[in-house]
Amino acid sequence: MEDTGTARINKILLVDDDQNILDMLKYNLEKENYHVILAADGGQALEKARSEKPDLIILDVMVPVLSGFEVCRILRNEMTVPILMLSARADEVDRVVGLELGADDYITKPFGVRELMARVRATLRRSQRLQFDTHAGRNPDEEDVSGILRSRGFEVDVPRHTASRNGIPLQLSPKEFQLLAFLMRHRGQVFVREQLVEKLWGYDYDGTSRTIDVHIRSIRRKIEDDPAKPEYLVTVHGLGYKFDA
Repeated sequence: MEDTGTARINKILLVDDDQNILDMLKYNLEKENYHVILAADGGQALEKARSEKPDLIILDVMVPVLSGFEVCRILRNEMTVPILMLSARADEVDRVVGLELGADDYITKPFGVRELMARVRATLRRSQRLQFDTHAGRNPDEEDVSGILRSRGFEVDVPRHTASRNGIPLQLSPKEFQLLAFLMRHRGQVFVREQLVEKLWGYDYDGTSRTIDVHIRSIRRKIEDDPAKPEYLVTVHGLGYKFDA
């Protein structure tokens, strides 16, 4: 492949202990002009994620040394790189765990190569759009925002991608940050799950809208005094969710 200099080549870290899957995905990703870095276990995945700073990580759950779940948990405390998880297990609990740890998407094996490539492109588009809006100091949903949202002791700094409650930093995954920021920006307004999926994942997302429930529960554990009786991210029964102003 030859880089013509007209566009930056995205770097993808591919983590799997199945050599056949590594070879197959590497071949197909390189056909689409991605630069692919390989790792065969969780330890290598952490090392290469830290040294190579990839634009996207495709991470198998069942890798040796450290599981994909553990790798995802560690990286989420260090960087905001999008993570697309792969698993041979289709159990809903695994999907929920992956999303709660901060994965951006979750695909079960066996999968179609075309589907995976489409999800890679969609995930990179969303990530790059968010980075552009953040670096430009503006928000994609409202043109007139200052960049810092404040309400009820919360402060969400969109340009710096930081959030705090009563001065204490909140450890949010990228999607949790986007969801909290969006609901704070429209505080008091109720959104159904499908609206939130469209705003955060885009029209091309083909996962379940219940993904929103997973992220809401995770955010509540981090911001509410009693997650079972939320005061900030409130459920409006029969409708959806809102940030209660």
